Amino acid sequence: MKKKAFITGIAGQDGSYLTELLLEKDYDVYGIVRRNSTPENQWGRLDHVNPLVNVEYGDLTDTSSLERMIRTIQPDEIYNLGAQSHVRISFDIPQYTVQTNALGVLNILEAWRNNCPTARFYQASSSEMFGRSVDEDGFQRETTKMEPTSPYGCAKVFGYNIVRHYRFAHNLFACNGILFNHESPRRGSNFVTNKVVKSAVEIKKGMRDKLPLGNLDAYRDWGHSKDYVRAMNFIINHTEPDDFVCATGVTNSVRDMCNYVFSKLDLDYRDYVEVDKRYLRAEELKYLKGDSTKLRKTFGWVSEYTFENLMDEMVEHWKNFYEL
Repeated sequence: MKKKAFITGIAGQDGSYLTELLLEKDYDVYGIVRRNSTPENQWGRLDHVNPLVNVEYGDLTDTSSLERMIRTIQPDEIYNLGAQSHVRISFDIPQYTVQTNALGVLNILEAWRNNCPTARFYQASSSEMFGRSVDEDGFQRETTKMEPTSPYGCAKVFGYNIVRHYRFAHNLFACNGILFNHESPRRGSNFVTNKVVKSAVEIKKGMRDKLPLGNLDAYRDWGHSKDYVRAMNFIINHTEPDDFVCATGVTNSVRDMCNYVFSKLDLDYRDYVEVDKRYLRAEELKYLKGDSTKLRKTFGWVSEYTFENLMDEMVEHWKNFYEL
């Protein structure tokens, strides 16, 4: 009998790659998306698999839709990937961020506990929870203290801890994947990776002159979403519920990224990139680098993409898009 998976945020970057992975593994896949006035922005990442998935409108802040779908589907696995996912924007809309990324987690946990408690639950937690906290060896890992520096990070800490609480208090299979930054051509173009790559190709094509960015000296551990959704499936199918860091263990700055991407297009980023205070955070997070030793030793997981592979794939995507 086929396994059934229920995914919130199914139309996002991670949700679409996870859907592909689960379909390859012969799952029945269900999900919810939030309604907005431009449906092509919601469904585009799922167009190629649309006949094979079961998607309805819903929202993490709407308990009735969560209750109805989980009660009806009776899934074997629940992946909570839905979120207000932009860290910088969380400073502008902190209440909505908390309602979705913190209380939304509680809503789906309750819908799960009350309607299908035998299912397994995966929560997409974030490296932003660590904030300014770094271990002495320069890494963040499962035991690193959490000191978030944004409304997004604070909300994610609540989500992480409430998932652990439900595991211990209600004896449920609830686990967290603490994901460091992971990107792809499917990432929204207001995220710095795709913003840099897309804008660089537009500059090369003569469509724009400058690229405004925030802190160029922010260091991040960037991996590929395809690698990270494989880790999600490993974690939720472990013999026991647990929490795992997922990261490449390599960190690069936004400046490093700009240099690499623009160089691939025979351009010098210094001629085009400008620091714009509109994109600076009220409290900057300067450095993230994850230690995924536990994940690697437990499942044999490895990151198949390097930072350079990831950037190359994104550059090629936008070159093809603009016929450069």
